[in-house]
Amino acid sequence: MKLIVGLGNPGPEYAFTPHNAGFLAIDRIAVICDVQIANRRGRALTARTKLAGHEVLLAKPETFMNLSGLSVAALLNELELGVEDLIVLYDELAIPLGTIRIRERGSAAGHNGVKSISGVLGTEEWTRIRIGIGKPPTETGGIVKSGGKDFLLTPMRKQALGELDESLDQAVRAVEAVLTKGVSAAMNEFNRKIEPGSENGI
Repeated sequence: MKLIVGLGNPGPEYAFTPHNAGFLAIDRIAVICDVQIANRRGRALTARTKLAGHEVLLAKPETFMNLSGLSVAALLNELELGVEDLIVLYDELAIPLGTIRIRERGSAAGHNGVKSISGVLGTEEWTRIRIGIGKPPTETGGIVKSGGKDFLLTPMRKQALGELDESLDQAVRAVEAVLTKGVSAAMNEFNRKIEPGSENGI
């Protein structure tokens, strides 16, 4: 079995914010698999299903982003799985909207959910699929200037949601590729060139 976790914040006010891209990706997988993410276990809402021929547990932690690691660790322990059985999907400011990147390991780069998971598990060696949400918009007219936190927790506009929708489809295919072909092959298939120096996310 594999544990597939999407990161986000519980509550309707956060549902369509950039920071909940991981939750939205898990919801997309659930629709494809025709399951409801409604079972409470390991401080998360979960659903057990099959994806690409593999038994998986889909999970959306209810701990809020900054404590995601507590839920991930509880689920791994309950399922008797190791970090090699974990795939985490989450938002990434450093990647353009409409794009995803797969990594086998890496630092948190300022992402509090990732920081929590690596801190609790004691390792950065776990597979992650980063869903690009782009950088906060700024307007030079002096009216709007969104900071990082405000941007992450503000509901996305219709056009941005449309672009994110494409990313979610990519993310689902990426999870399937990781399950069937392995991380390295999936990285070769899905990772696209992005701007130099943009690997340092927030």
